[in-house]
Amino acid sequence: MGSGAGNDCFVARAETGETGKVIGIDFTPAMIEKARLNAEKRGFNNVEFRQGDIEKMPVTANTADVIVSNCVLNLVPNKKAVFSEIYRVLKDGGHFSISDIVLVGELPQKMQEAAEMYAGCVAGASQKNDYLSFIEQVGFKNIIIQKENPIILPDDILENYLSKEDIAAYRENPPIIYSITVYAEKHCCSAGCC
Repeated sequence: MGSGAGNDCFVARAETGETGKVIGIDFTPAMIEKARLNAEKRGFNNVEFRQGDIEKMPVTANTADVIVSNCVLNLVPNKKAVFSEIYRVLKDGGHFSISDIVLVGELPQKMQEAAEMYAGCVAGASQKNDYLSFIEQVGFKNIIIQKENPIILPDDILENYLSKEDIAAYRENPPIIYSITVYAEKHCCSAGCC
């Protein structure tokens, strides 16, 4: 999801081999065109790119063994809808691994409203507990946080939004912004599917 120019799909292809299939989905027609050209240059006939919204993926239900995404869901307003779509598209016993930005606490208001913070995957991020709750609510099991690291914004970025006093207050608190990688599995609906 959010395949861009195709780089993550080409990495996934290395895992699936020539007999597997990789589908990249991106919202932007220009990126789909670029990704298709990149796949053609490399001779990757089993990597396909589809233009579409990840809240309503252009993929048939129960198709994918694995779904991956890197810093894309935080840009989508309805994250629960995306997790529902992931669940729909995964086969029974399939799993996802998603890297994303989440929050633990509230960003200062000026940072929440900044276009740069939104484009930088911060202002659109969900609260960590809400994010994990969405995953559980749609039916995923074995939810594991594989990685979790605080993101410390440098002062030169904070100065664009906060006064020196506000920066000092921001620094006194524990980190608010985290990068996480979450793994979860779609439960098996029939005997022997796992």
